[in-house]
Amino acid sequence: MRTPHDLTTPRRAAALGSALAAVLALSGCGADVTSDDAKAGGKVTVNRCGEPVRYTVPERAVAYEGGSADKLFALGLTDHVYGYVMPPANPPVSESPWASEYAKVKMLSDDLLNKEVVVEAKSDFVVAGWNSGFKDERGITPEILDKLGIQSFMHTESCFNYPRHPERKTPFEALYTDFERLGRIFRVEKKAAQVVDGLKKRVAAVEAKAPAGKRVPVFLYDSGTDQPFTAGNQVPPNDMIKAAGGRNVFDGLDERWTQVNWEAVTEAEPEVVVILDYGDLPAKKKIDFLKKSPHTRELPAVRKNNFFVLDYNEGISGPRNIDGLEKLATYLRGLGR
Repeated sequence: MRTPHDLTTPRRAAALGSALAAVLALSGCGADVTSDDAKAGGKVTVNRCGEPVRYTVPERAVAYEGGSADKLFALGLTDHVYGYVMPPANPPVSESPWASEYAKVKMLSDDLLNKEVVVEAKSDFVVAGWNSGFKDERGITPEILDKLGIQSFMHTESCFNYPRHPERKTPFEALYTDFERLGRIFRVEKKAAQVVDGLKKRVAAVEAKAPAGKRVPVFLYDSGTDQPFTAGNQVPPNDMIKAAGGRNVFDGLDERWTQVNWEAVTEAEPEVVVILDYGDLPAKKKIDFLKKSPHTRELPAVRKNNFFVLDYNEGISGPRNIDGLEKLATYLRGLGR
């Protein structure tokens, strides 16, 4: 058994009195949490991907991208969030269901996540995905932050290819797991359970209305002209397409966001193309390209103009996945095949 990594970031000692420790001992549950840790010094053990890590309650969290911030805001943790880093791919935060919460915290950078921003913010907790926010090449990883005494949390969906401590769950299960784990770290387990229950009910309602019979083949187009980037079976759009009654034409790829070739897209004959709409790479440009490219202009979806635009923050791991699912399901039901 691996020994939990002990993170010793300072925090408000007075907030962790004996009464709170007793509450934590009663409320901590599940394989990810060791309630004895909550009794001893106000720490709780929660998995960070496949690695057990000891956490204190964060007070100056930094969130990278909309999915991370949305998860914290959905749990009512605005007072624990110092700020966010929002790269150009993200649409404006004013479009978020939690726009009022974004307005209460600081916009720290409109670039990629880096160690300097986190250190300057005096952050005690960073939420991001592996290979998106955290990345060896940019010099910011959980291990690097551990050495600085800064706690970190990775989206479970991104743990699929995390070195040394990988973890595999279906994308929707990974989303629910994130809420449960964040709920334990911030000692808001009851709120986390309510959020997860609400999301599961919405997914179940969509699945109950999914068209019967053969599933419509769907191609997700992320980006790329020479070769397209698309969704394998380890990212949220795969579960969204499936729950809505469609079939991701690349659901056989055991990957997250991945590159394929146009020949494979042509052979799949998708009847619907889902366009991931970036803040800095709008859907219209992608649709125009697909209509003109000799690789795609004769695809059934393109000829029929069957394009569904998926907001960036509905496609990356976060509570807005379910908003995107509901919209996609309505669209597929309306095709009238």
